[in-house]
Amino acid sequence: MLRASLRQISAALKEGQLTPTELCQRCLALIRSTRFLNAYITVAEETAFKQAEEAEKRYKRGQPLGELDGIPIAVKDNFNTAGIETTCASNMLKDLGVQMGFLDQSEIPGVIQDSTRRNVYQNLIQSLKTPTGALGSDTGGSTRNPAAHCGVVGLKPTYGLISRHGLIPLVNSMDVPGILTRCVDDAAVVLGITTMYIFVCSVFLFRRLSRSKLNSIYLTYIFLFFNVSCDVSGSLAGHDPKDSTTVQDIFQPFALPSLTDVSKLSIGIPKEYHVPGLSSEILAAWSKAADLFKNAGAKVIEVSLPHTRYSIVCYHVLCTAEVASNMARFDGLEYGHRSDMNESTESMYAATRREGFNDVVRGRILSGNYFLLKQNYEDYFVKAQKVRRLIANDFVKVFGSGIDVLLTPTTLSDATPYMEFIKEDNRTRSAQDDILTQAANMAGLPAVSVPTALSQRGLPIGLQFIGRSFQEKQLLTVAKWFEKQVKFPVIQLEEVKKCDSGVLQHQKSASFS
Repeated sequence: MLRASLRQISAALKEGQLTPTELCQRCLALIRSTRFLNAYITVAEETAFKQAEEAEKRYKRGQPLGELDGIPIAVKDNFNTAGIETTCASNMLKDLGVQMGFLDQSEIPGVIQDSTRRNVYQNLIQSLKTPTGALGSDTGGSTRNPAAHCGVVGLKPTYGLISRHGLIPLVNSMDVPGILTRCVDDAAVVLGITTMYIFVCSVFLFRRLSRSKLNSIYLTYIFLFFNVSCDVSGSLAGHDPKDSTTVQDIFQPFALPSLTDVSKLSIGIPKEYHVPGLSSEILAAWSKAADLFKNAGAKVIEVSLPHTRYSIVCYHVLCTAEVASNMARFDGLEYGHRSDMNESTESMYAATRREGFNDVVRGRILSGNYFLLKQNYEDYFVKAQKVRRLIANDFVKVFGSGIDVLLTPTTLSDATPYMEFIKEDNRTRSAQDDILTQAANMAGLPAVSVPTALSQRGLPIGLQFIGRSFQEKQLLTVAKWFEKQVKFPVIQLEEVKKCDSGVLQHQKSASFS
């Protein structure tokens, strides 16, 4: 049951085949058996059982709060939650509240680094530990990249479709709450849920490479809490008066149809996504996917997004500039960490930020402030904004030509082994990680990564679909059809309780062997 879909678990709860307390016990048992992963900061078992019991009473009365009531889901540690400490895994925000059940993450969302302030993880495919799904954030690929590496579905909705209220910002103009689930249908369920009771006891996958005896794989910069009583009135998507960037129209939740005829679809293949460094395995999977649509009757057309080549440089200028602006609030005065240095206000500021932020975060702050200097503003920040508009216009032209959905790789390769990962500097790694995903953030478009195949090393490979603005239903319908065709193999992780060993077994996909 821990590997079932949201709909399957929901049905089991409604039919009485499973109770919320039983589901909670199974999750906690799995957490205990995998403590060696060092994934959890705190596990609040008492709170978990209390909320599970409350959910169970509602089911007995026939009055569940909604389709997700009593179902585990994880939330990234950059969402503010009432009564729960939110730290972004940073010294700047730690020890400011009562921890109930957090998982580790890289310091500050979107910032890749070699280590966190917590323990280094063991290498296991964490998606196998996630019973249902997760809520995260996606600034340049932070939902889709880990989804591709962990064999799960990662959805980045259209900018403005989901409220950012309560999400600690990294890059305000690109941050989007993201959704990770086991299948495409579940992503639609979470996106359109009308009343959501967050009952959390799960692991969330995010961008972090770990050290292990096995090949390394993207893991976490995440957090976990348990059974927080958080009723969300209205849909997860749609207008929020507390976020002026959300769409004004009322969002209508939808169920994905089972697409049988793709002959009316036009699938675009952007030639600029065939970039240097794209592995032969990813290229082969991409080509097979295009042939799959073509053989099924869809029009598969090569298209051009000419300004994509400038996207990653443009992204880093805008990203660091907004990071510098957003991190300015952490000065040691109003909230957050405060240094004991008291020689002067300036020395306290400097010491606070030196102690509170790591080298990678400080580096981005310095770069961003440089780009925002009066003498550099026009040459860097303004010029990057103009390039961003050109990038967005490329997508408008392609979709205006009749293309329904774009098909691209999500990552350059399967997960990079840790020892190879640490050989390169942070800027190089960031460019490699986000090169195929951040253009969708620049344009504010919806995109979803769908697990497609396993590499020769037995690690997951994902492909990305990019859709028109606010056309999540069409995007996910196409992704669901593709998911059904490729039949991504079920990954089995044996000997998960043994800290010093792990055996990764897999079945080859019938369609993508």
